[in-house]
Amino acid sequence: MSNLEAAPDELVCGSDEAHAGIELLLPRNVPLGGPRAMNVRRTLPQKQRSLIGAWCFLDHYGPDPVGESGGMKVPRHPHTGLQTVSWLFTGEIEHRDSAGFHAMVRPGEVNLMTAGRGISHSEFSTPETTTLHGAQLWVALPDSARHMPPTFAHYRPEPLAGDGWYVSVFLGELSVANDGGADQHSESPVATHTELLGAEIRLEPGTSIRLAVKAHHEHGVLLDSGSLSVGADELPVDHLAYLPPGSQELTLTAGEKPVRALLIGGEPLNEQILMWWNFVGRTHDEVVEYRRQWQAEIGAESGDASTKRFGDFPAGEPAALPAPALPSVRLRPRD
Repeated sequence: MSNLEAAPDELVCGSDEAHAGIELLLPRNVPLGGPRAMNVRRTLPQKQRSLIGAWCFLDHYGPDPVGESGGMKVPRHPHTGLQTVSWLFTGEIEHRDSAGFHAMVRPGEVNLMTAGRGISHSEFSTPETTTLHGAQLWVALPDSARHMPPTFAHYRPEPLAGDGWYVSVFLGELSVANDGGADQHSESPVATHTELLGAEIRLEPGTSIRLAVKAHHEHGVLLDSGSLSVGADELPVDHLAYLPPGSQELTLTAGEKPVRALLIGGEPLNEQILMWWNFVGRTHDEVVEYRRQWQAEIGAESGDASTKRFGDFPAGEPAALPAPALPSVRLRPRD
């Protein structure tokens, strides 16, 4: 997914100082463009928290009636220094990228695109989709991997299940405690470049679940629907709860309504990154150069694909998205 804001914020992001208890991150409504735009609810990044592990971006959208909004229509756009993670609850999205990968995003299946040094891709909801509902997340690549060649992975996890609960682990590994027997464990084969966790959790009303988590990881819980308590704290719908490192167990309890939530987490990145538009870099000059190269490439009708940072795209596709104007000052950290 592209950040379609006309004046995207510049953010220098680092791992925030951990503190006791749960921190609530409120969603911010962002239209994806046009008078009948599909709106997303963005909980990462924010001024007070830029990263959870290496997760640096979280857009939550739907249930969106495609007949009214037009659905997802995001033409070719660039990325650098990150991985995009697509996870759907309802609907279908067609993905196409300049590395030659063409795939469908469907409920219960994760699509992970690694931009590395640079890639461009498009995302369109399919004509058969009537309701679109899901999440788009970005992972910041560490310095050791951010210049790698672009690639793509697809995986459909087999859910863990118990009395009133279901857990689908699409990135990393997670164990569910079972008081009456052996713990259930799931591990995703999808490669990441820092320790990460991503899982969908569904709970029937009144169900409580205990998750064994890594103490050196920080975590976030996004509530999609229902009534949910994280430990002793109630989590409002569409909000993201941040939990600092230090806990080896996380307890989630459904209230009177069935719950669907996303759990993300990972080891703190411990690197400072600069995010602007669809680029993740390290310095102002680096991001300026990414933008220059993108504008030059989409303006050229021909050229050697091997020299293009963002690659070639098949003929006949909709016009690429131009980059927004840069701020009039150097990209710099926020307080």
